[in-house]
Amino acid sequence: MHTKTIKELSALLQSKAISATDLAKHFLDRIEASDLNAFLHVDRALTLAQAAEADARIAAGTATPLTGVPIAHKDIFVTQGWRSTAGSKMLANYVSPFNATVVEKLNAAGMVTLGKLNCDEFAMGSANENSAFGAVKNPWDKTAVPGGSSGGSAAAVAARLAPGVTGTDTGGSIRQPASFCGITGIKPTYGRVSRFGMIAFASSLDQGGPMAQTAEDCALLLSAMAGFDERDSTSLTPEQGGVAEDFTRALNQPLTGLRIGVPKEYFGEGLAADVEQAVRAALEQFVKLGATLVDISLPNTALSIPAYYMIAPAEASSNLSRFDGVRYGHRAAEYKDLQDMYKKTRAEGFGAEVKRRIMVGTYVLCHGYYDAYYLKAQKIRRLIAQDFEAVLNGPNAVCDVIMGPVAPTVAWDLGDKSDDPVAAYLADIFTLSTSLAGLPGMSIPCGFGQGEKNSKRPVGLQIIGNYFGEAKLLNVAHQFQQATDWHLRAPAGI
Repeated sequence: MHTKTIKELSALLQSKAISATDLAKHFLDRIEASDLNAFLHVDRALTLAQAAEADARIAAGTATPLTGVPIAHKDIFVTQGWRSTAGSKMLANYVSPFNATVVEKLNAAGMVTLGKLNCDEFAMGSANENSAFGAVKNPWDKTAVPGGSSGGSAAAVAARLAPGVTGTDTGGSIRQPASFCGITGIKPTYGRVSRFGMIAFASSLDQGGPMAQTAEDCALLLSAMAGFDERDSTSLTPEQGGVAEDFTRALNQPLTGLRIGVPKEYFGEGLAADVEQAVRAALEQFVKLGATLVDISLPNTALSIPAYYMIAPAEASSNLSRFDGVRYGHRAAEYKDLQDMYKKTRAEGFGAEVKRRIMVGTYVLCHGYYDAYYLKAQKIRRLIAQDFEAVLNGPNAVCDVIMGPVAPTVAWDLGDKSDDPVAAYLADIFTLSTSLAGLPGMSIPCGFGQGEKNSKRPVGLQIIGNYFGEAKLLNVAHQFQQATDWHLRAPAGI
């Protein structure tokens, strides 16, 4: 049962071939037996209560296609009844009194929550090794990282501990773990999915999205998640394009005539040969499906790393100032005065990577450095967006979508980059520019690495589209998955 897709499980539930309660028990038993450290909090009673409600909806004939289907949430979304820690000691025992909008919408669709998923602390990381509650293991190779920050989410889907999950993507944190774990994940256009109740890292970049086995499953989930939310000031209004949408509507469109932009900057020095080979093979498959490859240039790609690591830490510095031990979260047990409480609380509650980014962010926002660093990074961000606009928009547009690798290599070994944060930052080179531009992007499995170790570590193909182009991206991915079986492959023993 756990190997079936969301679409398949939905059909079984609607036909009453299986109950939501029995399905939830099946996944809960699998989670309990797992050694991946993908889940941070599971509450069987809460899950089974939701499953009973789903069964009642199905019996009454008021179910949606997602009613009764299990889901798990990245622990960056606050979730009523479950702990919401953001992978941090600062929020180790925090239980939210309300649901994030994403959780609220999926609950309204009748989905059954299995629990909360491990992630890098406050979503800061590329390996899921920055969690205060220990690293997540990659189901394909337990000596490898699952990617980050949504590593628990990706590992849960790959290990078939949940048929679908939520993730967040600030600089690649849906796409990169999806690539490393051989699953499908999509980051929507910035503002498509509400950030209300999503614990903030970098407010101008953070975006929630779904992760699942297939593009079709992601389309079903995104249809329920997206839409305007008046509680989120960055949520796109209907006038701006932030409308509820059925993302499954275009899943059977042929790819004849599709123009695929292939950026030369994504295939240069630093890209592992085995990753390039898998991506090139995937591009050739698209040609067989009727698409045309177009060589393009995104000249400011290399600047995305310095720009991102100025902007994101600056926003993190501001957002994380709320964790001071006064209102909620961790508070130091012993202190002399208010100032001492602030210092000790934050020293004890935050991990090394979070402290590093707060320090960098505070520095670039300081008087005398703002113009030299933060403001200049924002100008570079505009140039990066213009690179994409030049090839995707207007009368001179040369491509409909852009494709390339998600990451320069397959997943690295646990601990390999723990002592060198800059090396981990560089692994985001192909995902950061999409986030800075606010464009939708996704990862789909397209092969494996080579060699004795890498041959069991997946490779992801990145597909980038124009603003509000999620339906097109999902169709492109779906057509590829109809012609290949990479998305159906599972780790040994599943």
